[in-house]
Amino acid sequence: MLPAPVILLRAGTDTSQGKPQIISNINACEIVVDAVATTLGPRGMDKLIVDRNGKTTISNDGATIMKLLDIVHPAAKTLVDISLSQDAEVGDGTTSVVLLAGEFLKKCKPFVEDNVHPQVIVRGLRKATQLALQKIKEIAVHVKKDDPVEQRKLLEKCAATALSSKLIARQKDFFATMVVDAVTHLDDMLPLNMIGTKKIQGGSLEDSRLVAGVAFKKTFSYAGFEMQPKKYSDPSIALLNVELELKAEKENAELRIDNVEEYQQVVDAEWSILYDKLDKIVKSGAKVVLSKLPIGDVATQYFADRDIFCAGRVPEEDLRRTMKACGGSIQTSVSGLSSAGVLGRCELFQEEQIGGERYNIFTGCPEAKTCTMILRGGAEQFIEETERSLHDAIMIVRRTLKNDAVVAGGGAIEMELSKYLRDYSRTVAGKEQLIIAAVAKSLEIIPRQLCDNAGFDATNVLNRLREKHAKGGKWYGVDINREDIADNFEACVWEPAMVKLNALTGASEAAALILSVDETIKNPKSGGNEPPQALPGMRRGGRGRPR
Repeated sequence: MLPAPVILLRAGTDTSQGKPQIISNINACEIVVDAVATTLGPRGMDKLIVDRNGKTTISNDGATIMKLLDIVHPAAKTLVDISLSQDAEVGDGTTSVVLLAGEFLKKCKPFVEDNVHPQVIVRGLRKATQLALQKIKEIAVHVKKDDPVEQRKLLEKCAATALSSKLIARQKDFFATMVVDAVTHLDDMLPLNMIGTKKIQGGSLEDSRLVAGVAFKKTFSYAGFEMQPKKYSDPSIALLNVELELKAEKENAELRIDNVEEYQQVVDAEWSILYDKLDKIVKSGAKVVLSKLPIGDVATQYFADRDIFCAGRVPEEDLRRTMKACGGSIQTSVSGLSSAGVLGRCELFQEEQIGGERYNIFTGCPEAKTCTMILRGGAEQFIEETERSLHDAIMIVRRTLKNDAVVAGGGAIEMELSKYLRDYSRTVAGKEQLIIAAVAKSLEIIPRQLCDNAGFDATNVLNRLREKHAKGGKWYGVDINREDIADNFEACVWEPAMVKLNALTGASEAAALILSVDETIKNPKSGGNEPPQALPGMRRGGRGRPR
């Protein structure tokens, strides 16, 4: 008598398992890698991505492309996660981490096909990664923090290296200086949200500028606004979260009144409350009034008559950055404006025309732990890509300030690690030798892809690099400008060691995760009333006695 089948999964559930499943996941990851591989390096191509709403994005930033690809394959999504993780942690190396993970998997695929257990491969992969991380820490060069001139040079070189693969590579020196200035304006915690970015179409990239303080776009204003002064020296600044506007009664309250006099009293009370607020602001001595909430036409004219500048509906982020730069505090009522330390100050406030927009600019702030980058350029997509590129450079400079260890870029560190792991693998017995050698070969994908993207003969360049590294030239990498190899440390192609450490760790963990998955169970969409499905290999049927 046959046993009754164990019914476990709903009908329509998709299950696949075993070796074919691992190989299928690796193939899916290889397709994703092919999508971003051509964006690597100074000669990398850009991708034009149109989302479902028709918005166009032009970018060669790995994290941006991975985010916009809208990948649905569950295993391939792991590559998206490591790319976004790399972007959040160090800012650069988002394409490299995807390439490395894909290459690790590609080189491990033959072992899976030859029935090597995935856990043996994972163990070898982790061992190789651990050795590579130790080697990076050993050979990384530490720059002295005591010398501010040397440190600034280091920061600018790291920023320029990060920008050399972006659309704005031709202006990398100009923007590297701007990025370093921006980061050095921050306090010791280096908060990213204290660097504001404003984008204005028109002009050239070189017209972009850094404001050592706060700048924000002129807000909506009423008629009396043009009568207000637009420039002050050493003004007091009131920061409010108060509405200075009369409201329509029908929308805000219900009043039951018997005669016209009572209605007039209500209206008079409203006006007197508003004028009382305005009078307290004027008596506080503030010359610039900023509020998160609206400032109406009556208040605008009242301030204009008394030579006071006002702006309502200021974005909260800009209001907070103004507070950080100029001091003071954001008030929810006007009662305490005369207290000490409530008003902020700056050396100069002015409204300035930049391109087709008017901007309120605060400079010479006494507590300036914030700054604003004003970016200019032609097309909207180009300015957005410039902003993404500068974000990467800012993250790199922040990381370099905290960790002063640097390595040479341009595939130099990967070639040195590849040589080290290849030599080490020969001292190990068993399957681990093959897996460590495969990881060593995988690391060559970075210089190989740099050559392919620049149109060089990758085989020739890599052979010469292997020769140089075997003879002790540990910093030799690809020289994109001369179609040759060069000592990239001497050529100042520097990257923070943290970028490489993070990329290797992330790629190794992603590869180990994908190799560890041997079964995918995809549940059907909810809403179906189908009966459960029997496990594969079991007879279908009810619970009754078999016929």
